[in-house]
Amino acid sequence: MSNDGGTIFGGPSVTSYGGIVNEMFDGGGGPVDGPPASNGKSPKKGAVPLIDEESQSTPRGSTAGDGAVGSPSMEFATSRPGGLSTISGVFAPVALSMFSILLFMRMGFVVGQLGFLMTILQLAMAYAIVMLTVLSLCAISSNGAVEGGGVYYMISRSLGPEFGGAIGVLFFVANVFSCALYISGFTEALMNNIGNGQFPDSPTWRFLYCVLVSLVLLVLSLLGSALFAKTALITFMLISICYFTWILSVVFNGPMAVAIPKVNTPAYRVLVNASDPSQGTVEDFTQNLTANYTGWSFHTLGENMFPNYTMDYTTEKPTDFALMFAIIFSGVTGLMAGANMSGELARPSVSIPRGTVQAVFTTLFAYIATAFLMAATSSRYLLQNDYTVMMDTNFHRIFILIGIFSTTLFSSMSNLIGSSRVLNRLSHDKLFGCLLRPAKIEIGDRNPVVSVVITWICVVLVFLVGAMNKIAKLTSIFFLLSYMGVNVATLALELTSAPNFRPTFKYFSWQTCALGVIATGTMMLVVDASMSALGVVVLMTLIMVLHYQLINTNFQAPSVSSGSISQALIYHQVRKYLLLLDVRKEHVKYWRPQILLLVSRPASACSLLDFVNDLKKSGLYVVGHVRKGDMDSSAVVDPLQQVFPYWLSLIDYLKLKAFVELTMSNNIRHGIQQLMRLSGLGAMKPNTVVIGFHELAPSQATLQESQLLKDLRFSKIDRAAVVEYFTAGDYMPKELNGNLERLAPVDYVNVLKDVLHMTKNLCVARHFSKLDKEALSRGWNGQKRYIDVWPVDLQKPQETGLGWDNSSLFLLQLACILSMSSRWRSYTKLRVFICVNSLQDMHRRERQLKNMLQTLRIEGESSVVPWDHVVCHYQPTNGASGNTTIPSVDLPPAYISAFNDMVKRYSEEAAITLLNLPVPPNSAEDDGEKYLEMVRNLTDAFPPTLLVHGVSSVISTAL
Repeated sequence: MSNDGGTIFGGPSVTSYGGIVNEMFDGGGGPVDGPPASNGKSPKKGAVPLIDEESQSTPRGSTAGDGAVGSPSMEFATSRPGGLSTISGVFAPVALSMFSILLFMRMGFVVGQLGFLMTILQLAMAYAIVMLTVLSLCAISSNGAVEGGGVYYMISRSLGPEFGGAIGVLFFVANVFSCALYISGFTEALMNNIGNGQFPDSPTWRFLYCVLVSLVLLVLSLLGSALFAKTALITFMLISICYFTWILSVVFNGPMAVAIPKVNTPAYRVLVNASDPSQGTVEDFTQNLTANYTGWSFHTLGENMFPNYTMDYTTEKPTDFALMFAIIFSGVTGLMAGANMSGELARPSVSIPRGTVQAVFTTLFAYIATAFLMAATSSRYLLQNDYTVMMDTNFHRIFILIGIFSTTLFSSMSNLIGSSRVLNRLSHDKLFGCLLRPAKIEIGDRNPVVSVVITWICVVLVFLVGAMNKIAKLTSIFFLLSYMGVNVATLALELTSAPNFRPTFKYFSWQTCALGVIATGTMMLVVDASMSALGVVVLMTLIMVLHYQLINTNFQAPSVSSGSISQALIYHQVRKYLLLLDVRKEHVKYWRPQILLLVSRPASACSLLDFVNDLKKSGLYVVGHVRKGDMDSSAVVDPLQQVFPYWLSLIDYLKLKAFVELTMSNNIRHGIQQLMRLSGLGAMKPNTVVIGFHELAPSQATLQESQLLKDLRFSKIDRAAVVEYFTAGDYMPKELNGNLERLAPVDYVNVLKDVLHMTKNLCVARHFSKLDKEALSRGWNGQKRYIDVWPVDLQKPQETGLGWDNSSLFLLQLACILSMSSRWRSYTKLRVFICVNSLQDMHRRERQLKNMLQTLRIEGESSVVPWDHVVCHYQPTNGASGNTTIPSVDLPPAYISAFNDMVKRYSEEAAITLLNLPVPPNSAEDDGEKYLEMVRNLTDAFPPTLLVHGVSSVISTAL
């Protein structure tokens, strides 16, 4: 038994070999344990689907991800042997990065400009922004096992590889530039304070000094995380000692005069001619300019309590609130230093939240204490004109100098190591193909030496850039984009309400995450609006490039192991809106087709699959398939789960906007009933069933030659594997006589009756192998082709043209929907035929038809056709009147043949023809084959034809 378009369910069989299911489609191309071998022969028993081992598709109904129970990637947050502790791996790096130059060289200037109260306010604002991001960081890092890669790993595993990869690249670049900036600052401070003209000083020599310093950091980084931890602890203790020497100096030093540094050239300017200011100024460094250091004084504290904006003597530009805030905020943005070491930590899920929060509050306390001590001991003139006031008021300058050098060098080393870990993780995730493959090389205790060397080379190249200050702003933007990414990731996870998002860190909410996003975005605009726009453009470009890269390759590792947050967000919203859809509130005005297409052999149904995609008009489209068999108790998994990825790939290849529903039953008819009852969800359930006609011979497979298979981007399975999988003849179940196993005519007719009994609209498709959408664009003899509609009730010919029942209106609605789709609208016209007797007023009937189309707001041509030569063959049996509906199987063959000839004469070159489907007989056992023969004679030699029987009202003329 055959089917047009391969849509009749000729029951496939299921055989089990050692618990692994070997499945076959009826009529060919059914899913089996694996795709056919290249020679077209059946795969060996026990084979698995041909899916990349690293990107194993997840069966429907299961979830995969880091830590998925039962998966090989299952990880628990146990201690990593030899890993860094919270103090050495997180607290010390974060505290050192947040102290930075601000503590030793900028805090006095900030207090001098803002005053103590405004300084506290700005510190509170800056740390509020930092803490919002820290809360998100703590939440996301305590939600499971964290591997190397820091911010990139967290974002990519939360928002997906495209967004995570883009942020990872920006974060890597920001760390590289930041490392270069710190080293350049260290070299400059070294030359200004120690060189004293003893060393050559030129741009070339400065470059060589920077390279030499970076080489020292490279060696330290190559020695591994253990040395870094020791360096972090030693540096932190050293800086703490230096800082406490200043505290002691504040306690024990009395009032004194502090010399204004010579680098403050505006302070040493004097008029060339005091009597004529127009002659300008000149620097006079012979002056002995000093400012007062008062020691503890409430009077001094009172004078330094409120803002007094002057000028920044290094840039000679006026200061303001925004500039001071930018200085403060740029000094406290090292909160990711601990997260960057996630791959080196013993317990990253515990250490990152604990160490980061401790470091944030420690540095906040230190900054507040420093601001208070400076405001209470130094005059405003001293604070505004001496960046090195902490150095000049200490017991000895060397202590603060050591602090400056230590923080600068350690921050450089932290950036070098952190960026190398991000690069290493990017290479492991294969986001950039073979480009970063060398960066995967590790030695010893997972020390990514090649990544470190590559990062060092990038840092050296940055030294060649002259405009370092301009790059500094873009670096800050990239860091802020990374922080925003962390907030967005946590916000998305919180909004999805995913059961597996249950971080051990509880002190956050979606409100804090949203505030973090707003705060970091605002800070980007404060730093530099134009640079922020550039940073966003770079980010979006990277996201698009990575998205295009991923969908054109078989890359799947991060997306499979971590999932995509977009899917979780879509699920959350779709579920919510599906609950709002109430089937009791449906109205005919908003009716749309929700189609279930029953497919047996996809290999021969390509044209029909594509046609129904045009017919759905933004409605539901479900491709249903029934496998003949039952669940074998020896099967390891549901055999349909193994074949489901191939169906999804087929849908991708054909570019269909459809769902796939597979079921299994020993009886194909019962399986179809399952699909009709259970397909869809809530109010989105099929109201129309499309099925291919039952042909005498099997339809030919067209999948391999199909011009529809053009887009190969979206599938994780190779096209050749899918094509061979659905077309290989070895997998077609056979009967004992060697013929294809097919659905019996009686069962097929019973399926048609079942559709109508379930009050669903029925469409039977025939000759769709002739449908060539590419030919539509070429037209027919340069003219548009037609969508022909014949709303004729062959079982009641006397009523044709006198009224429109639900079936005829449904027929007209489908034709209208088809003519509204893009390709069909451009290359076809709708034409409606009405059959009348020659004795009737044909012009009046045509006017009625035009008025009907106008009332229904359907654009189309109308045509009145006399059919006396057809209806004359209609002879009601058993004395029935002309208005009585006679059984379809009793329609005279001559009547059917005459109607067939008439339609062929008018619609021979139509793109598609739509007819009313005669009602199936009451007894399929007695009249099933006769009914199919009647339909076969009715539509023989037609163009692609859709036989329709509607049961519900689908058209409204009301507003």
